[in-house]
Amino acid sequence: MHNGADEMKVLIACEYSGIVRNSFTQRGHNAWSCDLLPTENKGKHIQDDVLKHLDEDWDLMIAHPPCTYISYAGTAHWNDEGRLWKRLDALIFFAKLWNAPIEKICIENPMGCASPTIAKYSQIIQPYYFGDAESKRTCLWLKNLSPLKHNSEKTLFENVTHVKPKVYAYMKKGPKRGQPIYGTQYLKMSGDRSKERSRFFKGVADAMASQWG
Repeated sequence: MHNGADEMKVLIACEYSGIVRNSFTQRGHNAWSCDLLPTENKGKHIQDDVLKHLDEDWDLMIAHPPCTYISYAGTAHWNDEGRLWKRLDALIFFAKLWNAPIEKICIENPMGCASPTIAKYSQIIQPYYFGDAESKRTCLWLKNLSPLKHNSEKTLFENVTHVKPKVYAYMKKGPKRGQPIYGTQYLKMSGDRSKERSRFFKGVADAMASQWG
């Protein structure tokens, strides 16, 4: 727990789950989530357009902008009617977050056209680097923040943080027959996958709060 002198005012942009917000709150910070949706968990939450709240003297912002139209996972639909304008809107939103008047900024997103269009990503992480047994390749754009530390092997001063990613199934046919299906791939096959795939991971949230807070 931090004392008052160390308390940071933290904005978690585009978060309704409260996962990252609560990790910072538990460490004594004044953390707020902000999203168009109501929060799923008890805590300080602003239900509104986050762009209206970027100039409220935050020390740190961690943002999770929608990736539907800028992720390379959607390239099969890249040229569908109307997709270009939605992609441009998504990039403009990303850019406004990246250029917010906040000293320390982290934006997380999957691999997509925001890098290098807006800025080159700073780090690639996996949830299983931080104790969550899921596989989801995630890029971090960092401004005035150090890359998150994680360890695949025990050292004299650090414990192992990596765990083995969970295998949900195996490919049954085609050239990839027999290969494992991890979390992100599995969720592509399930219902309500967009909302579930956007949910962040507690191990990564705790690492952010402990290392940046």
